[in-house]
Amino acid sequence: MDTRTYPVTRTDAEWRARLTPEQYAVMRNHGTERPGSCALLYEKRAGTFSCVGCDQPLFESKLKFESGTGWPSFNDPVPGSVENTIDRSYGMVRTECHCARCGSHLGHVFEDGPPPTGLRYCINGVALKFEPAA
Repeated sequence: MDTRTYPVTRTDAEWRARLTPEQYAVMRNHGTERPGSCALLYEKRAGTFSCVGCDQPLFESKLKFESGTGWPSFNDPVPGSVENTIDRSYGMVRTECHCARCGSHLGHVFEDGPPPTGLRYCINGVALKFEPAA
């Protein structure tokens, strides 16, 4: 259980009121959405992907790529917006990524992405909202 205090905190009731049941399951209970189920997987416009939980900008569309996994994938987050922890669930070791501002679970980061970073931030689309560039 994460005991860290984040700049944005809410009670469980406040999280449940702010998020849909699917968003709550993913973002507060470290769930995973069904692959291919989020419209943001197909978003191609210029803009910014932000955290549904606290509105923090997380990823720029110019770093989004098609990974073929069924989840939105990015090379790199906005600096300082995402933090990583070790996830040992399901009998494996992975790197979980979460919002640095509210602690919400976003997805995982893997070292099988394209250049230049070689990283693939595999993000649950329900944890994101998209704001097109002006």
